[in-house]
Amino acid sequence: MFVSHKSPVFFPSFSGTMSAESASSVFRNQVDLLDFIDWTGVECLNQNTSHPMPNALKQGYREDEGLNLESDADEQLLIYIPFTQVIKLHSIVIKGPEEEGPQTVKLYTNKEHMGFSNVSDYPPSDTLTLSPENLQGKPVVLKYVKFQNVRSLTIFIEDNQSGSDITKVQKIILQGTTVETTDMKGLKKIEEH
Repeated sequence: MFVSHKSPVFFPSFSGTMSAESASSVFRNQVDLLDFIDWTGVECLNQNTSHPMPNALKQGYREDEGLNLESDADEQLLIYIPFTQVIKLHSIVIKGPEEEGPQTVKLYTNKEHMGFSNVSDYPPSDTLTLSPENLQGKPVVLKYVKFQNVRSLTIFIEDNQSGSDITKVQKIILQGTTVETTDMKGLKKIEEH
């Protein structure tokens, strides 16, 4: 029996292109991955202790326009975000002020224990150049194939829009889906009769 599906089904092509219809259906299925962050493992290097990471990432804080994450010694920030389960990352929102907002952002998947001394040793999964529209909240759609089985994400903010010594981030939103896994304990043995 042949079953027809009315809703579009997304199959990534080798060329990396997809129809507008499937692209919009993929975007609609994305969720804010906030609930899947392992908060015990989140780290941020070079953050100003008066303006820490939770200001930009945690629910309730990131919605407050008066709060932000600020760099300390120079303009760079290195943020490590582990997840409680494997996710697929579709897009990222990094909101910031026009002058001190991030400009060059490098994303690394599944790389633990990165520091400023070894961040250049690894090729990034994606490099973003944030526009004024991105800093106002427009999501950046990521290279889909590079963000399929993500256990952790490292965000390296290399510089800001004006080249000043302080970078400010008002909000970070990670959008994607969880990777469905089979719960082996939930399976029941089929009895043969």
